Amino acid sequence: MNTATSSNQLQPSQHTAAKVVGFLYLFTMATSIFGFAVRVPLIVPGDALQTVRNITASERLFRISIASDLLTVVGVIILVSALYVILKPINRNIALLATFWRLAENFTLAVITLNGFAIMALLRGTDSVQVFDANQLSTLVSALYRVWGAGFNIGFMFLGLGSTVFSYLWLKSHYIPSPLAILGIVASLLLGLINLASMVFPGLANTVGMICMMPMFFYEVGLGLWLLIKGIRIPNEST
Repeated sequence: MNTATSSNQLQPSQHTAAKVVGFLYLFTMATSIFGFAVRVPLIVPGDALQTVRNITASERLFRISIASDLLTVVGVIILVSALYVILKPINRNIALLATFWRLAENFTLAVITLNGFAIMALLRGTDSVQVFDANQLSTLVSALYRVWGAGFNIGFMFLGLGSTVFSYLWLKSHYIPSPLAILGIVASLLLGLINLASMVFPGLANTVGMICMMPMFFYEVGLGLWLLIKGIRIPNEST
């Protein structure tokens, strides 16, 4: 059953959830960037052997990057539940759809971290050293890392879908400025579509790179700061 706001009063739980969302947008953005920044220098495109050497020499950093990714997942799941609390009065069914898409994103991103543990198991296992030569081992590691990257494409596709729907509900609610909600719709759609297209056209990821993430970065950081500083309010609420 769909619901809509029927009064000009916001619930205390919505105000609290807005602060939680604001903080977690900033926190999870920081942890996701940290995990990426720690891991990427270890990966040498086109040189699987050097990548293997880097990961072997910096195993602790590699593990920290995985832990940071999982911490991000934990934070985003809390964030999504808080978004549902804020936006379910606008339309419960649509808010549930957005929530399920975002949960699919985070379940995917959690599961693909197993590729990182598989890489370390290969590099540390005595059986791997006995069965595979250096070139074969580096090829396996490279393949696992590519699968890891494909998992991010799948997760970010669901992120784009869920965030688009949540942004639509933000726009409909007027709890935040309309330009910010519109930016969310555009940025989320762009992210979802590009990651979907990357599955069909693998070269697109190399061409676009992280550019498709930039609008989403500005949206999530902007929304996080707005919710922390201003919070949510109804259009006719006095300032």
